[in-house]
Amino acid sequence: MFTDEEGGAAVRIARTTVDEFTRTKRRPQVKEYPRVFEQNSGAFTTLSTYPGNELRGCIGLPLPRQPLIDALVESAMSATQDPRFPPLSPSELDSIVVEVTVLSPLEVIQARTPKEIIQKIRIGRDGLYLESGWYSGLLLPQVPVEYGWDNEEYLAHLSIKAGMAADGWTRSGVKISRFSGDVFHESEPRGRVVREELVK
Repeated sequence: MFTDEEGGAAVRIARTTVDEFTRTKRRPQVKEYPRVFEQNSGAFTTLSTYPGNELRGCIGLPLPRQPLIDALVESAMSATQDPRFPPLSPSELDSIVVEVTVLSPLEVIQARTPKEIIQKIRIGRDGLYLESGWYSGLLLPQVPVEYGWDNEEYLAHLSIKAGMAADGWTRSGVKISRFSGDVFHESEPRGRVVREELVK
């Protein structure tokens, strides 16, 4: 688990990246960061409107294939260009908040039946990643909490995110992995960084 200080550093790096890349379209050079950021880890950056709290962009790198510092910068730049929305403009920078989720390694859920899969998921703790041939989809652990989904609804939306039917997760050959995430976000644009407690 990341400390509050490390989480604060992660969000500040993401915020600096979002601001600089939106204004200049250049990748910022981050020279100072906690040593733990040199370890390989997945990360997501989420941008939300303030105070409306509407999604404005969310992109990440789920697999630990690069140092966390690189994942933070890459995800932050990409979140400003989320293809679901218009590119973020400099005029919006003072009215968004930045959230960072640092991911644990993926763990494949071993189950013989769909019911077993449902039983092995804990809302608020587990993010999910689905893979099936060309299909793949990921939902962060905070998503089902925000929408009030139960485990089966969570899996249905994961399937839809992957481009499959809602019951796609029940099909043979589908691999579902879980992961945890440390979530930190700004309380207001460029404001205090707080940890989001997902599991009540």
